[in-house]
Amino acid sequence: MNDKIQKRLNQIQAENNIWIIYLIIIGLSFYSNYLEKDYFLNKNEQSKEKYRKLNIIIFTTLTAVYYYFEKEAITSVQEKDKTKTQEKYDNLALIASTLILISGIIFLYIVIVDKDIEEEVAFN
Repeated sequence: MNDKIQKRLNQIQAENNIWIIYLIIIGLSFYSNYLEKDYFLNKNEQSKEKYRKLNIIIFTTLTAVYYYFEKEAITSVQEKDKTKTQEKYDNLALIASTLILISGIIFLYIVIVDKDIEEEVAFN
């Protein structure tokens, strides 16, 4: 098996692991929403603090995943021997992954700074 195929198989395995991380994040997000609802309905301060901490964990994890995709996009842009079309799509993928990473950092900042959970942070 050549190096390109092995590299792609490794990327696919990493992506499969990221899908598992996303599934865990979805479950944590459901629980986070439950805690948020409990806080708003019952003014349960413990639920508020658990909600905040859980969201910090969720968005820290997402930002780490976004960083992984950013690194992969940078590596793809730096590879040689590509067609013009591949080069164009690699550049577009780098722009997209950079913007997603920036959005993850912004959302993480919001959940860390907003101690009163006044701002709704959507998991998109």
